[in-house]
Formats: sequence, C-alpha cells, structure tokens
Amino acid sequence: MAAETDTERQHDRPEDAVETSGSTSPGGPTDDVIDFLEKHVGSDVTSLQSVGELLERLKEDTSILEAKVLTASSSGPPRVREALSAGEEAAGRLEALLQREGQVSDQLTQHLQEAQPWMDDLGQMVHHVDTVERHTKYLRCLQHIEELSAAVQQCLMTSSVWEAIRAVDTMAALDTGLEQSRCSHLRDFLRETLHFWHKIIKDRLTSDFEKVLTQLHWPIISPPTQSLTPTANQQEVSSQLELLVTQLLALQTSDDVLSQRALVSSSSSQPVSSAPPTTHNPLCLPIQIMLLPLSKRFRYHFYGNRQTNSLSKPEWYLTQVLMWIGHSTTFMEEKIQPILDRTGAPISARVELCRGLLAVVQDKVASDASRLLYDDGLFCHLVEELLQFEKDLRGPHSYPAALPGVLHLLLDDAVLQKWLVVEKKMAVEKMDAMLSAEGAWSSQYKDISDMDELKAPDCAETFMTLLQVITERYRALPCPSAQLKFLGLQRELLDDFRIRLTQVMKEESRCPLGSRYFAILNAVHYICTILGDWGDNVFFLQLQQAAVSLGEYLILGGLGAMEMGRLASLEGSLFEELLALLDRLKGDMMGRLLDWTMREITERAKPYCQERWLSLPSQQDQFIMTLSSSACPMMLCVRDRLLNLHQVLSFPLFQLAWQGLAERLDHFLYQEVILSNHFSDGGAAQLQFDTNRNLFPLFGHYCKRPENFFKHVKEACIILGLNVGSAILLRDLLKESQDTRNDGVAAADPSPEAALHELGVFCLSPSDVSILLSLRASWPGW
Repeated sequence: MAAETDTERQHDRPEDAVETSGSTSPGGPTDDVIDFLEKHVGSDVTSLQSVGELLERLKEDTSILEAKVLTASSSGPPRVREALSAGEEAAGRLEALLQREGQVSDQLTQHLQEAQPWMDDLGQMVHHVDTVERHTKYLRCLQHIEELSAAVQQCLMTSSVWEAIRAVDTMAALDTGLEQSRCSHLRDFLRETLHFWHKIIKDRLTSDFEKVLTQLHWPIISPPTQSLTPTANQQEVSSQLELLVTQLLALQTSDDVLSQRALVSSSSSQPVSSAPPTTHNPLCLPIQIMLLPLSKRFRYHFYGNRQTNSLSKPEWYLTQVLMWIGHSTTFMEEKIQPILDRTGAPISARVELCRGLLAVVQDKVASDASRLLYDDGLFCHLVEELLQFEKDLRGPHSYPAALPGVLHLLLDDAVLQKWLVVEKKMAVEKMDAMLSAEGAWSSQYKDISDMDELKAPDCAETFMTLLQVITERYRALPCPSAQLKFLGLQRELLDDFRIRLTQVMKEESRCPLGSRYFAILNAVHYICTILGDWGDNVFFLQLQQAAVSLGEYLILGGLGAMEMGRLASLEGSLFEELLALLDRLKGDMMGRLLDWTMREITERAKPYCQERWLSLPSQQDQFIMTLSSSACPMMLCVRDRLLNLHQVLSFPLFQLAWQGLAERLDHFLYQEVILSNHFSDGGAAQLQFDTNRNLFPLFGHYCKRPENFFKHVKEACIILGLNVGSAILLRDLLKESQDTRNDGVAAADPSPEAALHELGVFCLSPSDVSILLSLRASWPGW
C-alpha cells in the first residue's frame, strides 16, 4: 500500500503531468509553447511587461493542483481498504455456508437411506388399500346393479311400472357413466341386465299399447268413415292410451341408449348402407310402435315376389305412403298430440309418423335405385315419381323443410351422374325432334296478336320450356353443388342450340328476307329475353352466390378473377357469356338483313339519284307540289319493307330494324343524292317536299318525330332551302371564320356554330355546311 501511494504521488506531480501530456501530443511540446507565447506575449518579443503577471498566475494554478492531488491521494486508500475488508468477510461467510450445506446433504442422504424400507412398506400398503378400494367400488357397483335388477323385478311383479322405468333409467345413466371404464365384464353385465329388463318392460308396454291401438282402429289404412274411438268405454281407453304413451316416453332414455349401442356395433361390423338415415334423432318410442303394423304391410306388399313389388311402378308404394300419412293425420293430431303436449315433449306426432314412414321409403328407394341404373326409361320414371313425392310431401302434408325427404338419395355419385347423362340424352333427342318438326319455325300464337309479341318460333319456345322443366326438376335438390351441375348442363344445351341456330342461319343468309331467317332472328331475341329474366331470378341469383362461394370455376366457364368478382357483387349473371354470344349473333343477323334491304332500296333509288335537280322549276312556277316520279319506286320499296318487317319481327327487333334502316337511308340520301348533285331553288324545294311530306311519314307510323332519325337529310334541306340573302350571310360568316382561324386570330362573334344552331342545324359541321352552300345554283350573278 505504501508503494502504491508513493507511485500515485509521483504521477500526481505537475512536471510529470506536463511531460505525459507533451509526450502524447503529436506535435510535441514545442507547438503548445509557441501557441501559448503568441496568445499571452504577442509577436513583439521585446515587450516583456506581462511576463511577471503570467508567472504569478502559473504559480497560483500550480498550488491549486497540488492541493487537489493531495486531497485525492489521502482519501482514496481508506475506501479501498473498506471494500477489501468487506469482500474478505463475504468470502468467509460463503465458505461457512458451503460447509453447512455439505453437512445437511450428508444428513439428508443418511436419513433417506434409513427411511427407504419404511417407504417401500408404505407403498405396498397404499397399493393394497387402493386395490381393495377399487374392488370395493366394483362390488358396490355390482351390488347396485343387482339391487336395481331386483327392484325392477319386484316392481314388475307388483305392477309398479313407473318404479321399474325409473330403475331402468338409473341403469341407463350408470351405463353411460361407465362408458370410459376399462371393466369390460362389468360393462357387459350391466348392458345385458339393462337390455333384459328394458325388453321385458318395453314388450309389456308394447303389448298393452297395441291392444289400445286396436280398440282405436289403428292402423288407419283407409279413409275413416266413423268415429275413431268406441262410445262404450271411450273414457277408459283414452286414459289407458295416455298412461301408456306417457310410460313409453319415460322409457325413451334407456331405449335411445340401447339403440345407439346397437347402431354402433352394427356399423362397426357391417358395411355402411348407401341410404343415409332420415335424421340423427331417434323416433319417439310410441310412434315406433305405431309404425310397426304399417311397416309390416309395406314390406308385405312391396318386397319379395308380390305383384305390387314392380320396379316399373314406384308410384305404387310412394302413393300408398302418402295415403297412410293423409289418413293418419287426424288420429295423430286428435289422439296422440294432446298427450305429447301435456307431457311437455317438444314432438309433433304427425311429423314423427312422416319420419318413420320416410325411413321405410328410403330403404326401398335405395335398394331399387341401384337396379335401375342400366334402364334409362325406368330410371327417369323413378326420378319423376320421387320429385312428385317430395313435392306432395312438402306441400299438402306440410313436412318441414329442415328435415330431409327422399331427394338426398339422388345425390349419390352414381345416381346423380346417371341422372345428368339421361337428362342430356333426352334433351338432345328432343332438340333434334323440335328442329326437324314441320312447324318448327312458325309461331303457335301467330293467329293471336295479343300473345305473339315476341313472335318466337315453336322450336325456340319448346326449347326454353325444356330448360325450364329441367330447372323445376333440380330446383328441389338439397345440395347447391348438385344444382350447379345441372346448371352446367343447361349452359351446355344453350350453347348447342345457339350453334344449331347459327348453322341454319348460314344456310338462310343467301336470302335474309325469307321467313325462316326472320324466325331464327326472333328465336335468338326470345332466348336472350328469357335468359335476361333468369339472370334476375332469385333462384339463379342464389346459385350464382353458391357457385362463387364453392369456387365452381368449371361451371362458370373458367372465369377470371375480375369476372368472378362481378358475379360475387351481382353485377353479372350466370348466363352473361351466353348472352354475349347470342347478342353477337343477333347483331350479325340484323346487319345482314339491313344490308340486303338497303341493297334493294338503293337499286330502286338509282333514278332518284340521277334526277336533274339543277333544272327543276321553282316552287312558284308549280301549281302544286307532288312527289318526284323517280322517287316512287324507292318510296314503295321502303314502305313495303317496313310493313314486312313489322309483321315478321318481334316489336323490340322491329324497333332496331327500322331505326337502323333510317340511319342507313339517311346516310345514303345524303351521300348519293345531296352531295352528288347541284340544286336550284326548285330542286331544293322538291327534295325537301319528297323527304318531309313523303319519306318521313313512312317512318311516322312507328315514332312521333321520324325526322330526328334523318338528321343529315333534314339539316341539308334547311341549308339548301335558305333564301339568297340568308345563304350569302351564312357563306360570308363561314368564310370569315375560316380565314380568321387560318390567320390565328380569335373567331368573330357570333360563331358559325351559334349561327347554325339558330337555323336548326346541329349535326352538320361548318365545313359540311360550306360544301352544301357550294351546291346551290341560285347565287346572284349566276
């Protein structure tokens, strides 16, 4: 410690500090001294007046530093000594603790070695006690089972049925509690005991219940013609019925347990049946007993070698079941339902009876369907009968929609695929027959004007009816995925029919004015109209959402993400792609029709195009204005074609036809008559008379202002019919506007467009008007 203190004191000297700092400076002490002298002495080395003051200041700083160093050197060593002494004490305590820990560890090890025999003996004793306790519980459980069995026996001997039922219910609860137990022999003994006494009680109640039902004339297999209950002992029978139904309902718990056990064991040892169960909940026990005679009659008549068991007549057993349901409804609602209501059971007697009979029907349909897969006729007949049975069951008999009927049997892969194949085969055959029929291209309502607005040919109407029938057949299926498969079939049939129409149209396009060509055009428009209505139908909208949610891209034609998004937001429809193809076909056919019509009109209009408009007399020189003789063939052709189109086309198509014809005729007259000739005042007046008084009224039968569809001709007649002064002013205005535009000067006011608007010219541009003005022959000086 003394050596360390001396060393510290040596380093605390100012000289050493200066040397150390100087030695670490890159430039050495010379640079610092030079800077110090320049700062405090200045550049004048001869002036040393401030050297004394500088020396005194340095002495004061040196003394202050020495004092600080002495203070630090005197206070540091005591603190270090205190820390070292504290560390030594802590090390000593740690060593003592380590020694104590070793001693305690040795004592504990010795104690455990000495106590090990006691622990072994105690473990054996605990194991023995646990074994005895388990054996005791086992024996108590066995004793409890025997006591319950004896109680049931005693109750049955004393006719205490309620106590016997309660004891059996206790056994059923105990059986449920031992479900996870590994005592297999105990479980088997309990279940055998439960099954034994349950069967005895159930058989006794069933026998008594069947006797009461016999007195009430159950089963009711024909329409009741008299009172359902006898008059002599009506009150007694009703009391017995209520007592037995209530007791059977109390026995339901144990019966459900045993039924579930039997179902599990049978499903594990036998293959699964192809017919799914009607529902997961078991039938009400009284209803099960009431169904026994009906089920027996069903199997007697519709199984085996009986004549009523015919694969070609499924309507026999389906109708029989519906009749039983109808005949038994009154009995169930008047006799059984009030008892169920008084017991508080949330059960509908009528629905339970339907469920039981449906289970019998499902077994029969499942066994017959697999035998009919190779006979198209019998298979189709079975499907039709099942659809009708389901409709009657849900309709007149009010079977709840939440419960399955029989249509889920048609969702089996083999059955559904067979249905689709047969549906397509029959549809294609009917399509071939309807297209080759004699009256395929004529409307069956052609003689009834009120019903023939769309003028659809018989083949198109029959085809859409066929699709509608297919829709009605698969609409009731409980699976959207299966419904979408039928929708895909309908889309395929629609595309096939479109291709057939296109093929026939190409044959008829050599003469588009034939009746068959018009029929095809009407058929395409009719199908588009029906598909548009289907796109807004609630059923197809639901299918659309189902297709999007299920990701049925194949059904939807492999649409992209954008198209699928439009379908999901209901902006598009399931038939949008087909509608686009049909609209394209309709537009192509309409274009061919108008081209052919215009070809005929232009042929008749050749004399009118070559009229000598420049030499026609003025209006004042004529006594009365008449239609140009050269325009008569053209006007007659236009009139005849409009009348013909109005008669053969549906109203929406005719609207498109006459508007398209007006547009083309306007363009033709403007190009071939007006722009190809020069006009005098008489020629302009004659042209205006021919159009306003003869051409436009031909279209006036179909709209209020036909001149709006001949904008070029109407406005050209306005320009050609201007008086000389107005024409000169307009010509000068157009020329001035053109010159200023070429010179880059702002246009004059009023603008040419404003002047033309005042004259009623909105379609023609100023350049077009300039050309028309140049066609006038009545200028001053000419």
